[in-house]
Amino acid sequence: MDTQKTEIIGRNRLINELLEAGLEVAMPIRDRGVDLIAYIDIDDEFDRFIAFPIQLKVSTDRRFSVMRKYNRFPHLIIAYVWGIGDGGNAVTYALTQQESTAIAESMGWTATASWEKGFYHSVISKKLSQLLEPYVMTPTAWRTKLLSLI
Repeated sequence: MDTQKTEIIGRNRLINELLEAGLEVAMPIRDRGVDLIAYIDIDDEFDRFIAFPIQLKVSTDRRFSVMRKYNRFPHLIIAYVWGIGDGGNAVTYALTQQESTAIAESMGWTATASWEKGFYHSVISKKLSQLLEPYVMTPTAWRTKLLSLI
């Protein structure tokens, strides 16, 4: 599958998860670090508009990346959608930029030449998989995750 199809399928999967969580979704016209905006408009629970910027990382396999350039978005959620095209084994993880950076620190990546250049990419090790486990998303987990940021 080509990378454009992978990206489209992953984005649509994420949009579906967010809609199932009772959130609305908007797509920015330009990509300046935010791929999607999940939001709550006025409803029975909230009397104000609340928006959550999301950077999407889609892959057919399991690759984790952390990029310092996203530090400029304090409340940015990084959504990793992995396993696209893997017969229903796709999974989504969602971390704030701060949570992603904390994982990079615990893995020792922030002391590398790659991190000095502003990023680190990795395949998933057993340790990394364990660190990411709390961030697996479901519709209920999405709503809980985003509302915890308010």
